[in-house]
Amino acid sequence: MHALNAPSSSSQFSFHCQAICSHSSARAGIFLTPHGSVETPRFMPVGTLANVKTLTPEQLQATGAQMILANTYHLHLQPGETIVAQAGGLHAFMQWQGPILTDSGGFQVFSLSELRQINDTGVTFRSPRDGQVIELTPERSIQIQNALGADVIMAFDECPPYPASQTAVATATERTYRWLERCIAAHQRSDQALFGIVQGGVYPELRQAAARQLAALDLPGYAIGGVSVGEPSELIDPIVQATAPLLPPDKPRYLMGVGTYREMARAVAAGVDLFDCVIPTRLARHGSALVGGERWNLKNARFQQDFTPLDQDCPCYTCRHFTRAYVSHLLRAHEILGYTLLSIHNITELVRFTEGMRAAILSDRFTMDFSRWLSPAILQSDAIE
Repeated sequence: MHALNAPSSSSQFSFHCQAICSHSSARAGIFLTPHGSVETPRFMPVGTLANVKTLTPEQLQATGAQMILANTYHLHLQPGETIVAQAGGLHAFMQWQGPILTDSGGFQVFSLSELRQINDTGVTFRSPRDGQVIELTPERSIQIQNALGADVIMAFDECPPYPASQTAVATATERTYRWLERCIAAHQRSDQALFGIVQGGVYPELRQAAARQLAALDLPGYAIGGVSVGEPSELIDPIVQATAPLLPPDKPRYLMGVGTYREMARAVAAGVDLFDCVIPTRLARHGSALVGGERWNLKNARFQQDFTPLDQDCPCYTCRHFTRAYVSHLLRAHEILGYTLLSIHNITELVRFTEGMRAAILSDRFTMDFSRWLSPAILQSDAIE
């Protein structure tokens, strides 16, 4: 393990790498923002519409979450960035006092492909709510994010689908860089850190070229985007391993849209610091719990008379107060409390997983303690239904 020097406190944003694993590039650090610090590696829950589904801010804080996400595109549709700004920004609007990150709307370029048209200027969407035509350009994305007031804002990017030809991905990657330059020019707030996003699909040479190009801009942080968009799981590792080492070591590295045990552990081993994913709350709404690296369907009959906690070792509110049988009953009865209790547990589970990696890095036991997830033989599916 290699200990590093303390950070300067003069900037509103800084990243201090506290330790690096002796046998990998895994690192433990602290990312300082105007609304508090984030201890890395760290999983960040997703609150698309200025809320993490079914949870109050107090419940969310109790999971150990330090930083959360919201979505520019969806908040622009409702309630609109003007209303959020009038409320005092996202922190005041949703009553979350910790750091917040907003996506740029770039993912919707991918996910709403049937409702949009793209060119060098930007993207034109047809709203899935009312059919209204919405034009989102790099400048407009930054204007919306400046109004929303998150601590970290993301550059507007084109996220190419999988599969796509190398020529098509190269075109999208070049466009993403040109859009980043426009985002930088449009950005108006010194209390918001603008992160660039490395694209390049599954082509390592495109990823590496993009990473070097973005690193030269000396941004406050960097993200690896365009993974978990349909590509086989075995292709995620090469993408991360080709990209992360080329990003500045004194800036946070964020792997977008990834929240599975194996992928997070292997990305941490490559030097990634931050993760986000909708998995914990989405699984909760389908009645599934994350327990010890497995996925349990609590609606199954075997849980109906099981009067033990979901996880005896988990400190979350759900595990301290309720049994598997009770949560199973709530889910089969379609009671909202069941989704809340599972969301509390699932988020706590993934936060604890990243906290465990952090502790292991600090004690230089990361590759030993997390060998289960680092082994090449581990399969993508860590789910047991």
